Amino acid sequence: MTMIVNGEAAEIPRDPRVSLLDFLRDDLNLSGTKKGCDQGACGACTVLVDGERVLSCLSLAVQMEGRSVTTIEGLGTPGHLHPLQQAFIEHDGFQCGYCTPGQICSAIGMAAEIARGVPSHVTTNLGDDAIRLSHDELRERMSGNLCRCGAYNGIVAAIAETFAEAPLAEAAE
Repeated sequence: MTMIVNGEAAEIPRDPRVSLLDFLRDDLNLSGTKKGCDQGACGACTVLVDGERVLSCLSLAVQMEGRSVTTIEGLGTPGHLHPLQQAFIEHDGFQCGYCTPGQICSAIGMAAEIARGVPSHVTTNLGDDAIRLSHDELRERMSGNLCRCGAYNGIVAAIAETFAEAPLAEAAE
């Protein structure tokens, strides 16, 4: 049984009780994904599974058989950052940086949701073909990711700038 993690095949652990978060951190040494609350309340452990945002602390590694998992390490390299990673730097979208990997993965998943036309609680017109990434829409969709340092202004600015410059389907890639 295998899954793909950041483009590489990874053998799924034999113990079916291992969370995806613990597997990524302990078995694959991918420490970018953070363990925050271990209860799905803070979003620090958010990764992308087949392009959708997932709380890795609430997911079992065995559930990922045949699926593709992308962590913060799989989004860019120090020499070639993902545009959202670069925007976080330019907008001071982090202070301690602990929540940043989850914030970035969640925002990329959020952009893909909008591109697919998935409404949120604040989407005003469910009949529209396209959902506009308004300030309220962005804040609602990112509300599951907490920043204990309070860097929300920089986080929102980085996300808005990144996904306003390109069509959301392209920006999510």
